Amino acid sequence: MIDGEARTGFDSPSRKQEFFSQTMVDWKWAEHRLPGYIKSHIHAEKIDSAKGEFPLVPTFRLPTLIHSRSGNAKWLAEISNRNPLWMHTSDADRFAFKNDDLLRVNTEIGYFVAKVWVTESMRPGVVACSHHIGRWRRPQDPEANRWATNSVEILEVEAGKWKMNVLDGIKAFDGEDADMSRIFWRDGGVHQNITHAVHPDPISGMHCWHQKVRLEKAHPGDRYGDLFVDTEQSFQVYKDWLENTRPAPGPDGLRRPLWFKRPLKPVLEKFYLK
Repeated sequence: MIDGEARTGFDSPSRKQEFFSQTMVDWKWAEHRLPGYIKSHIHAEKIDSAKGEFPLVPTFRLPTLIHSRSGNAKWLAEISNRNPLWMHTSDADRFAFKNDDLLRVNTEIGYFVAKVWVTESMRPGVVACSHHIGRWRRPQDPEANRWATNSVEILEVEAGKWKMNVLDGIKAFDGEDADMSRIFWRDGGVHQNITHAVHPDPISGMHCWHQKVRLEKAHPGDRYGDLFVDTEQSFQVYKDWLENTRPAPGPDGLRRPLWFKRPLKPVLEKFYLK
């Protein structure tokens, strides 16, 4: 009650913004019952900058695009259609990288080949590659979003090891929409997401998107937009992260706290383990 009027408050059990979290205690994370700092997988202590290691921000977003939801917006694709690797000038000088140099961005499970953009607009010691660019289709796929998708081939070079190469970029074409013949850009960007291992946050289960990467000049034979992924290694990284969890059930046989927000909340009975 506030001034004699009933208010809903927050979604927490107390309906207040809680400094002490009984939820963390009840769900086996008592050491996080009070706010504190958690050293993540990209903490400075785990980054060897002398070896070209950087935290990569892959969730960096251009203001003109919205995830995959803007893939059908031809005018937005005209404004933003490439996603270079943003790097501060001081870091570029250390490694003798120059604008538009091809870099191999090595992740835990593979790599992607991108161009670097050297800029004062980036924080030193961190690199970023924009989200929502790098869409692709194979020659046998329907030719949808031709203003935003590269044509690619995907090959399994060894068991569980996959390579994707760009066959063709964006180009003008004739169709019912006269704008398609006016396409002037050729770059569909680089598909980085598939080279990121799954990192389920041990507490919330949400994906930890930031990645530790190692940068180097592109190898002989590397081409812009190439990527490589080891799916067996990807599964191993996923299992390693699961080892850090403290599985359900919680109080009353719950899978997870009812008051935790989620985009698509299932029906109530699905929250309980039998």
